[in-house]
Amino acid sequence: MLTTGSRSRQLVLLVDQSGKGDHRRIQDAIDAAPAGGSGSGGGGVVIRIKPGVYREKVVVDKPCITLVGTSASSTIITWNESWVASESPTVSVLASDFIAKRLAFQNTFGSSGPAVAMRVAGDRAAFYGCRFVSFQDTLLDDTGRHYYRGCYVQGATDFIFGNGKALFDKCHLHSVSAAGGAFTAHKRWSESEDTGFSFVGCKLTGLGAGTSILGRPWGPYSRVVFALSYMSSTVRPQGWDDWTDGDKQRQRTAFYGQYQCYGEGSKTDGRVAWSHDMSQAQAAPFITKGWVGGQEWLR
Repeated sequence: MLTTGSRSRQLVLLVDQSGKGDHRRIQDAIDAAPAGGSGSGGGGVVIRIKPGVYREKVVVDKPCITLVGTSASSTIITWNESWVASESPTVSVLASDFIAKRLAFQNTFGSSGPAVAMRVAGDRAAFYGCRFVSFQDTLLDDTGRHYYRGCYVQGATDFIFGNGKALFDKCHLHSVSAAGGAFTAHKRWSESEDTGFSFVGCKLTGLGAGTSILGRPWGPYSRVVFALSYMSSTVRPQGWDDWTDGDKQRQRTAFYGQYQCYGEGSKTDGRVAWSHDMSQAQAAPFITKGWVGGQEWLR
């Protein structure tokens, strides 16, 4: 089906497990999309997904694909696999200009190893009202610029990780760790890499008090900022960890900060000495869509 928009025409495909759509499987719809990632009018491909639990491993390897569900509670893409982080994802986004709306992505492998629900390795990806659920390594924000709005991310160990540049806008992060959990593990190998995670207006919750840190450095120049966010008592007073228990080099080079956060877990008096209680001027580059160049590509 072709639809006409104000700018261009889009190819719309319907996925319905009952057989009443164009395809029964999400991957089949992606495979059927034009290789250039657009309909005849250049407007991209929209894949509408009817409610259901889709047990399949999905790879988005074409640009300008949009996946649209009915709601994240009723339209679920799930898989059950653990392996290296780049091989286990339920969904892998490898191409640019990807959008997902109202979908749940989950990996049900459990707690005995990395089990990625979503890997994002294409530039200019945006997620709206989506859910990402696993235990260890839930969301691999791998490479590129990404935007998450009103999403829910659940896990225990390093469950938002990678070397992408991402803005999490009004998202809910929920730790299911009983102890020793970490919300983030950003990478960034050098100071010259323009990457980092920014969380603005988010909510951080967990199973109990003092079960999780905000983050630890997967790479020596790891960069993570929490701004204007609610932190429950699940956040440990220290806030951050250097990963190797006393790595002075990473303490000097990682940048971990918070700005005007609130809630029991936001108190800065117990934070590690090498983290930053940021001023408005310091926080300014991190707290708008400009952090990911969104004025150029978010629509």
